[in-house]
Amino acid sequence: MFLEIPALLKAEETARLLAIAGEVTFVDGRLSNPANQSKVNQQADLSHPLHAESSQIVAGALARSREFIDFALPKRFAPPLLARYEPGMKYGVHADAAYMNVPGGPLRSDVSCTVFLSDPATYEGGELTVHLGLKTLSFKGAPGSCVLYPSTTLHEVTPVRSGSRLVSLTFIESRIADETKRNLLYELNEVAALEGLKMEWSSRVRLEAVRYNLLRMWAS
Repeated sequence: MFLEIPALLKAEETARLLAIAGEVTFVDGRLSNPANQSKVNQQADLSHPLHAESSQIVAGALARSREFIDFALPKRFAPPLLARYEPGMKYGVHADAAYMNVPGGPLRSDVSCTVFLSDPATYEGGELTVHLGLKTLSFKGAPGSCVLYPSTTLHEVTPVRSGSRLVSLTFIESRIADETKRNLLYELNEVAALEGLKMEWSSRVRLEAVRYNLLRMWAS
């Protein structure tokens, strides 16, 4: 299951991240995945003082987003990282690593998140493309929007033909590791939110009990 959040970031947060990108030092993106020769991009230097600020802005936006929390059921997530793609850069087809080394110990990647920062009208190519069997889904969101998708899926960033693509990336360890169970809980939450006030009180209480008990049963 996928979720697009149209306005994860406030306009002033997007503007600040774009300003940071103009000052922060970028390094070879293969530093975070040296084994993948198809990864040709740049990422913010983790030692640069502005990296921490950019990470905190995106982390704060995720932490306050009800849509993100309800969908991902996050236990914790990796510090968000700015990534940049200039003309000719790309990230070939891959699935995200199962575990990532982050502060606090290895993090299991259940859900991946791309936060779009560049205006899509300012660059050509650079679509985030997810492969689902014989079909593909492509995303090229507006500044401040994001897309959440299972880390298990094969996906890529197509070559940028002109302009510059700037995004922030993070990976979420969910309280519900199993994607099917996580999706079921999300659907139950959505039904409760959309229809709960129309239900008889006793039915609403029973639905909530099912949701809570499944969360207790499945959460880690």
